[in-house]
Parts: sequence; structure tokens; C-alpha cells
Amino acid sequence: MTEIKEKALQLGFSACGIIPAEPFAEYKKALDERVKSFPHSQMLYDQLYGLVTPPEGSKSIITCVAPYNHFKIPKSLENHVGKMYMFDGRLEYSEEYRAKAEFETYLKTLGLKILDGGLPDRWVSAKAGITKFGFNNFAYTEEHGSYIIVHAWSVDKVLEYDPIVKDTTAEGCSEDCLLCVDACPTKALCGSFSMDRGRCIPHISNDVHSKEAPDAETEKQMGVWLYGCDACQDVCPMNAGKMKETEEFPLLSEFEEYMKPENILKMDQETYANVLNPRFWYIGEDNMWLWKRNAARALANSQSQ
Repeated sequence: MTEIKEKALQLGFSACGIIPAEPFAEYKKALDERVKSFPHSQMLYDQLYGLVTPPEGSKSIITCVAPYNHFKIPKSLENHVGKMYMFDGRLEYSEEYRAKAEFETYLKTLGLKILDGGLPDRWVSAKAGITKFGFNNFAYTEEHGSYIIVHAWSVDKVLEYDPIVKDTTAEGCSEDCLLCVDACPTKALCGSFSMDRGRCIPHISNDVHSKEAPDAETEKQMGVWLYGCDACQDVCPMNAGKMKETEEFPLLSEFEEYMKPENILKMDQETYANVLNPRFWYIGEDNMWLWKRNAARALANSQSQ
């Protein structure tokens, strides 16, 4: 276990933990509660029940934290694009992608088979003790706040495990605060550890299945966000001062002009398919109309402020 953790730190991950591969009863309970509270969003939660049980053959789960608080935020993208999407570690030219690929290769050299299948990554890291949950449902570390991405791998061998953590709530989170709930533009956050996924701006702005625009009040609440939302994270006291912004994220500056709402409205399909969609792909190559709808709404809201 020590060697695995040392390798993770060497590659740039800020923490690594290992736990046995057992069903995540807490995660299922949380999903059940969300479905009960927000039946209109049940379809979105039903998709997540497959993460409750680790992939068949799993013996251990390894989890790592990748921070992104060291990257500089382009001013033109701030409050328009969620930081997690700006600093997307799934891009092949990113440092996080290379670290993840090298770590997986290393695990294979140890004779471990990485099993296909999803995991509730935040719950994995919390149970391993390398993150804690905030009331906004994000995973936090003391050093990086919630400006992190959590990775998790199921493997087919029994390893030495970290103690399972029972109290997964961040110490700095208090029912007396709940600034995140107050800051949520669409009131998707409506209580501690409670969130209506169907009302969350990242979902609404990427929802290609809803051909009709949101109602006027919701569109106003969404403000100038084009892709994602950081409102609940940015007001959190546990995130105060965590964005260090010491490095440039590769090629991000190349997209600033493309991401201006007025330029999205004028964008042709070829530019969208070859430039914008490969970088921000959740909306999909055939759905430029949704980008244009988001851009029109953001532009209208910016002019009314």
C-alpha cells in the first residue's frame, strides 16, 4: 500500500487511499432520499444506482485526489464556465490525464487488473479518509478545498486498507452557515446534503433532451453561466483563498474568443464541430442549438444586470 501511495504522490496527486470493495450503502440511501424528495428528477438519479455495487470481481478500490486550484482562471470565462470544465483532466494533453494513465500502467505492473465499471468516486474518497463532504455535496480537502477531481479504480486483488471513516462531513461545514444553499441561483440546493439534480445549472445548461427553453424565471436565475456553475463552491468559507492560480492550463486561452456569447451565436457548424465541441463535449456535436440558446440567455442576462 505504501508503494502505491508514494507513486500517486510522485505523479502529482495530492492524496491516495485504499479501501475494500464493498457496496456503498450510504450512497444508495442518499439516492433513495433524493428520489423521494425530487420525484420529478428521478430519471437522473436512477442512472446512478449502478454505482452502488463495485464491479464484479472487485477486491479493492484505490482512490486519488487531483487538485486544479493551481490553474489560472481566464477573466472572460469566470462565472461563464465551471472551473472543473475549464481544467478538464480528461483532455489528453493535460497533466492530470498523463498522471492517471501512468498510474494505471504502474498498477498493472504490480499485477493488478483494473476492472471496468463506475464507482461513486466522492464516496470512495470520503470513506478512505482523503476527503470530506461539504453540505453542497462536493468533496473537500483541507489544502485545496473543493477544487479537486477524485479518481477511483477497482482492482482484483486484496490490498492493505485504510481505516474506513464513519464521519464524512467536513469539520468546517456548519448548519449555521449554509451560504452555499443561499447562493444557489436556481435553488437546486435546498438544504444540507440535499440537491435537486434536475434544477442544477450544469444539468440544465447541458440538457439536450429538453428542446423547450426553461421557464423565464429559471432562465433569469441561470444568469450568465454557459457551461457548468461554481456558485455554491465560490461562496464557501472552506474555499476561501484556495484558488492559487499559479499556472496556465494548456491551450485554455485559445478558447476565450470562441466562448464569448456573441461569438457562439455567430458560430458555424464546422467551427463548433472541430473547435468547441471536442473541448467541451457534454452538449454533443449535433446540439449546437443548445450552446446558442445558452449564449442568447447569458447575453440577455448580462445586459439586464
